Amino acid sequence: MSWQRFRAQGPARNVRRAFPARLLVAASLAAGVVTLPALPAQAATVSVRCSVSDLVRAIRNANNSPGPDTLNLSHRCHYRLVRPDTANPANGLPAITSDITINGNGAAITRAKTAPAFRILLVAGTGTLTLNRTTISGGRATDCPGAPAPPNPPGLVCGGGINNQGTLTVNHSRVIGNTATSGVFAEGGGIDSDGTATLNNTDVSYNTASYTGTDPSAAAGGGIANDGPMTVRHSRVTGNTVHVTRRSRDSFAFGAGHAAFAATTIVHSTISGNRASAPGGTARGALTSAVDMTVTDTFIRGNTASAWRGTVTGGGVAYTGTMLMTRTHVTGNRAIAEGGNALAGGIRIGPGGQLNLRDSAVIGNIVSAPRGRSAVGGGIDNSAGGTLTSSQSKIIKNVATALGPGTARGGGLFNAIGSASLTDSVVTGNTAGDGGGIFEESGAVTLSDSVVRGNRPNNCAPPNSVPGCVG
Repeated sequence: MSWQRFRAQGPARNVRRAFPARLLVAASLAAGVVTLPALPAQAATVSVRCSVSDLVRAIRNANNSPGPDTLNLSHRCHYRLVRPDTANPANGLPAITSDITINGNGAAITRAKTAPAFRILLVAGTGTLTLNRTTISGGRATDCPGAPAPPNPPGLVCGGGINNQGTLTVNHSRVIGNTATSGVFAEGGGIDSDGTATLNNTDVSYNTASYTGTDPSAAAGGGIANDGPMTVRHSRVTGNTVHVTRRSRDSFAFGAGHAAFAATTIVHSTISGNRASAPGGTARGALTSAVDMTVTDTFIRGNTASAWRGTVTGGGVAYTGTMLMTRTHVTGNRAIAEGGNALAGGIRIGPGGQLNLRDSAVIGNIVSAPRGRSAVGGGIDNSAGGTLTSSQSKIIKNVATALGPGTARGGGLFNAIGSASLTDSVVTGNTAGDGGGIFEESGAVTLSDSVVRGNRPNNCAPPNSVPGCVG
């Protein structure tokens, strides 16, 4: 959980060399006693009737079983939870403490609308859960298991649908309509993972992380938040929301789709239609990262970040770590600051961030600010000392706009302090008040076998700021 980002180092494990089995048997024979090696615990497979009480009983039995267990849920059953787990009322089902596979067979596990607030599933630190073809919905988190205790500030809320402290694998499933709402700090409306997690062919959609307090704080990861390593493959993170209330000025809403605080890999996935809102505060992209991230063959499109009288940094992507983006499209995202300043409709490279853009496209993104304010970087903003390396990529038809006497610069790319190197790349059809293609305020932009043309009202600004850029 990112409120207190630390991981205590456990004591080193004692390692003892195991004697070969044949020597153990020989020694036993010499003593007149034969000790056979213990047989491994046998896996158990249980069919679970369409009954919540049967599902609860099956999980408890599996937790107490010495080996891995498989629970086969009833085909398309709707397990509707009306009360929390008796042992831990923050969760609807018993915490997963052993190695359990749940085969949903199209079943749904949901919290009833009339039930008290609780999340659906918790995977404890000792637990391993593989969830197949199951829908998790309607969860409402009330605590944050990953927060240290003490101090665990009361009111932290993490993981509306699933909170993972162990090992989680989700296959061909849906995590939809879950919520993490807090007056202190909220994270992971759909999934919050402090352990190791893998999502395959999974929808994480229409979840919400919301901060409702008055002191400056944050809500992060409307769909997903991870403080442990995560891999997302062939999945969809769509329609999720992260927001803070108007009374919480100077607060942050970020990662409407996915907020990553640990090494993350995203492959063949879609992050779309997510929204971050921070009135009077700061709203950041649908995909945010503070660490190393690899994004491959993925679409990040149609996301929006807005901040009424605040600041927006990145409609699609915002990060401060190192990001390798390959064959990825960042398209149609918007950064809107009603009464404030906006940076990056598509991608915001934060302080010290490094973006390696390979064979990718940044197309049709918009950054906009109102009268008298500033909008920079319709496609990409690199104004905080970051590094952009673009190879065989396209920055096309992005827009930076500001009303009246406002400032709109860098329709394709805005660069300040940091450096940008474009090789075999194209910057064309972008629009801004000045520097339609590239605006270099400071730092250095280098073009190598790249084309900057057809931008409005000019290709690069100020004049002669980018060697090799004309008009």
